[in-house]
Amino acid sequence: MGLFDRLRKAFGGHESEEEKQSAVASASADASTESATESSAAASTSAASTTAELSAAASDSSGVSAAASVSAAPESMTESASAAPESAETSASTVVSETASAEAETDEAPATEEDTLERYDKGLAKSRTSFGDRLNHFLARFRSVDDAFFDDLEETLIEADVGFETAMQITDELRDEVRLRNAKKKSDVAQVIVEKMVDLYGDAGQGEDNSLHFATDGTPTVFLFVGVNGAGKTTTIGKLAHRFQEAGKHVILAAGDTFRAGATEQLVEWGRRVHVPVVTGPAESDPAAVVYDAVHQAKEHQADIVLVDTAGRLQNKVNLMNELAKIKRIITRELPEAPQEVLLVLDATTGQNALNQAKEFTKTTAVTGIVLTKLDGSAKGGIVLAIRNELHLPVKLVGLGEKMGDLADFDPNKFVYGLFKELIVQ
Repeated sequence: MGLFDRLRKAFGGHESEEEKQSAVASASADASTESATESSAAASTSAASTTAELSAAASDSSGVSAAASVSAAPESMTESASAAPESAETSASTVVSETASAEAETDEAPATEEDTLERYDKGLAKSRTSFGDRLNHFLARFRSVDDAFFDDLEETLIEADVGFETAMQITDELRDEVRLRNAKKKSDVAQVIVEKMVDLYGDAGQGEDNSLHFATDGTPTVFLFVGVNGAGKTTTIGKLAHRFQEAGKHVILAAGDTFRAGATEQLVEWGRRVHVPVVTGPAESDPAAVVYDAVHQAKEHQADIVLVDTAGRLQNKVNLMNELAKIKRIITRELPEAPQEVLLVLDATTGQNALNQAKEFTKTTAVTGIVLTKLDGSAKGGIVLAIRNELHLPVKLVGLGEKMGDLADFDPNKFVYGLFKELIVQ
């Protein structure tokens, strides 16, 4: 069963065709061998079994760790410093235990699975509408499944910010799939397109690690944040510091962006808001020296986590990349196992440009994960499909709103549900 079918079963309560045929055959056999009274009892038992099955499907991590009503009122995403969002293959029991742990680490009302699902639903509304509009416009021109159809589909997918390579792969795989299923009606063609996109997304994420990693030797954990100016690095650091602080962690911030006007002041203000100390240096001083001071203080005061801000590095600026390499050497010299994460912060509203940034950064920097900000204000959420399929870089955090708790652990399955909800649950 592909990811699309698992999501549909979990969120929509739908059974696959094989399950339906099996159920029909079983019911027919019962009817031919049992009395009317026995048939009635069997029907009652079957109904109870079906209810239990659908309930289990709602939390089946093979189909996504959640289920429920998409009409629940949104609350802040459950956040955890020590637990990560589940992949499509994780057990439901693990999801439940990690959710309970996360609830203890936030100062907001505990969020249920319905709440987190609703947050993704709302956060991806613009992207879902944009993609739906493009798909509807494409299908409005649909006449038959021919070469022109696939050319137009490829162009539509590229415009939807799923990435050039991803669009080509989806189109190539759909050529055989559409004909194999003999899809002729618009609704059938649309279903095949979305199902293939979802399954491709699921396949590309096999074995993907979306969790944040922490030091295991008792030394401070160091997260290094990189990315261009305006992507949301400083805000992400502030929100993540709040999460860890509320979880009882001793956090230190390092203002490594010493050249941009106001960058240090912005991080200091975040530190004041979330009650976390900030290590700073003079304007235009050596960023590596600031990071050294922060790491030294973390060791001296037995801090748990150091979050390091860096200058907005344009990928073609060799000197800035060399500066980043120097920062990493300083960190590793002081803490041989650090940094535990090098997180590339990307602005979701930039779409294809974010993918290009990611490609360039990975050429020169050992990026361990992506933070995708401003998803709630973007119509380009499809870029996650391209990042996963083309770069195989795990998205670890996403910004789903402006509130302090809206920096959420990335849940791959809730994300794809939020992007294609109507077509999954129909």
